Amino acid sequence: MVARTFLLVGGLLAASGSAAALYLAWLPDVSGLRSRNPVTTRYVAIYVRRLRRTGTRPTTNLRWVALKDISPYLIRAVLIAEDDRFYTHSGVDWAAFKAAMRYNWERGKMARGASTISQQVARNLFLSPSRSVGRKIREILIARHLERNLEKERILEIYLNIAEWGEGIFGAEAAAHEYFGKSAAELTMDEAVELAAALPSPYERHPNAPADERLKKLRRVYRARLERAQPLPRVAEGDGPKASNLAE
Repeated sequence: MVARTFLLVGGLLAASGSAAALYLAWLPDVSGLRSRNPVTTRYVAIYVRRLRRTGTRPTTNLRWVALKDISPYLIRAVLIAEDDRFYTHSGVDWAAFKAAMRYNWERGKMARGASTISQQVARNLFLSPSRSVGRKIREILIARHLERNLEKERILEIYLNIAEWGEGIFGAEAAAHEYFGKSAAELTMDEAVELAAALPSPYERHPNAPADERLKKLRRVYRARLERAQPLPRVAEGDGPKASNLAE
């Protein structure tokens, strides 16, 4: 009996060790993101492939900038719109995730994802926009991995530089020039709100698109919250990694 117990425990430990090894081997190496800006993302690759299938020559517009060179209005507006508990979670906002899963269960489909900024970085860099349970699990695992390896400011900086803001427009600097003819550092509060409100659906909600009453209301809510917002927990300093361009 004792021998059988030892064999069972040993088997479980061996299985757990194998699972842990496979898990670690599967996770992407993100350590390089501490000092190097990504030169491409899965979302860029998907965008390029989609255009090529239609016979269109793809062009991408991204101008990488350090977090300190992005308007504080935009940084805070994006946090309000996308992940207002960014500085208090470890990659996943479990309360929001549970609420989204309950919503999805009641409707029988993956209608909401409740992805944090860390999860969106994981998805944009390594995964795809598909809605599936398997992809959501991978997204969560990679987001946690990013949080263990990178500082919050670095994750936020990456997100603001790779987020899609329209047709071939990636990152805050490219979006600021495209829609307002200025750098991301010069964005006003209202301009920051318009960009933040576009993020759920950048092809339909970008600043040049007609704003329906729902979008106008969303912008008013974000602006009111932005006016009441407290300073960011920390201010990014230094120049960060050498800038690189995302281009095809």
